[in-house]
Amino acid sequence: MSVGRFFVPAHISAGFIAPLVGYTSSAAIIFQAANSTGANDAMITSWFWALGLGMGLSTIGLSLFFKQPILTAWSTPGAAILVTSLAGVPMAEAIGAFLLCSVLLTLVGLSGWFDRLMAFMPQSIAAAMLAGVLLPFAMHMIMSLESQLVLVFTMIMTFFVSRVFWPKLAIMVTFLMGIMIAGVQNLIVWQSLSLQISSPIWTAPEWSLSAAIGVAIPLFIVTMASQNLPGIVVLRSHGYDAPAAPLITWTGITGLFMAPFGGFAFNLSAIMAAICMGKDVDADPQQRYRSAVWAGLFIVATGIFADSLTGLFNSLPQALVVSIAGLALLGTISSSLSAALVQESERIPAMITLITTASGVALWGIGSAFWGLVLGVLALLIQHYSTSSSPSVDP
Repeated sequence: MSVGRFFVPAHISAGFIAPLVGYTSSAAIIFQAANSTGANDAMITSWFWALGLGMGLSTIGLSLFFKQPILTAWSTPGAAILVTSLAGVPMAEAIGAFLLCSVLLTLVGLSGWFDRLMAFMPQSIAAAMLAGVLLPFAMHMIMSLESQLVLVFTMIMTFFVSRVFWPKLAIMVTFLMGIMIAGVQNLIVWQSLSLQISSPIWTAPEWSLSAAIGVAIPLFIVTMASQNLPGIVVLRSHGYDAPAAPLITWTGITGLFMAPFGGFAFNLSAIMAAICMGKDVDADPQQRYRSAVWAGLFIVATGIFADSLTGLFNSLPQALVVSIAGLALLGTISSSLSAALVQESERIPAMITLITTASGVALWGIGSAFWGLVLGVLALLIQHYSTSSSPSVDP
């Protein structure tokens, strides 16, 4: 196997864009969650060190083992819950809750029940949920035209032109154009950066019933319903068949190692993974895992140089980030919509799933992806029941 196959520009481009989108879209939430426990700057850096190494190494390992683009991520909805649930919780008890959440994730993976659940998932509903998860990224790109017309419009036009002449490099060319335009417009706010290796800080866990009920259980439920479920759907929607059980098991085990340093929850990624799975990454689906390996390498770097790279990502204008994300996901959104609507008899339930998921509604701390599936499946079951129970009419 040629080593040069790992240095394909489209693979490297997707591998860089994926963590760029992941970090810039939710890093601020991690800061807020850590601050809720009274963490100082060194502890916050340790959180990002743990998250970066845990995500990056598990992404590289799983992608190489299964030869499929499998990306792991922190639980963004989980982090949002932590912002409020960690208020007043001592750091040691928070770490204990993180460990308990990782134990629960590991047990779910080992039980194998998640694989059995996914086997019964209707393809149209799963595809509609995926489209609903990704659609807001494209919508935010268009909405950014109001605030940064020149930047966003130039990026969109660059993407369309690049797809004609350099389809495999379209995202990277568009990203570089965005950097150039943002620089000319003085939209890049360079923060004071110094390249230094981050240092992890160990915090011995303490067990607390209140932290277990108020932090660990909600974090586990949200991570499974709002993160792992869409993560598996992304894989299946692109034709990848890696079993869910070992994937979830390894995210849980990763958390067991990284929780004492601030790695609060690891799960399968949907958004970052989708960026590495599109046809523009590689025409051959069996080669796209290399983009995930590159993503893992970049994510590891964000952990090792947490202070510097987090600041670098945060220097970029939000309009640039949401635009590159929306453009990178257009192919996956279109293919998901096509799969969701291909069966006429399932279109209405699929649309219910799509609308609910894209709405962003959250009930009892559980995100819209889960409720989209629930409503879509219920609508499909009711429709099938009413059809089967309808009396037949003789001609």
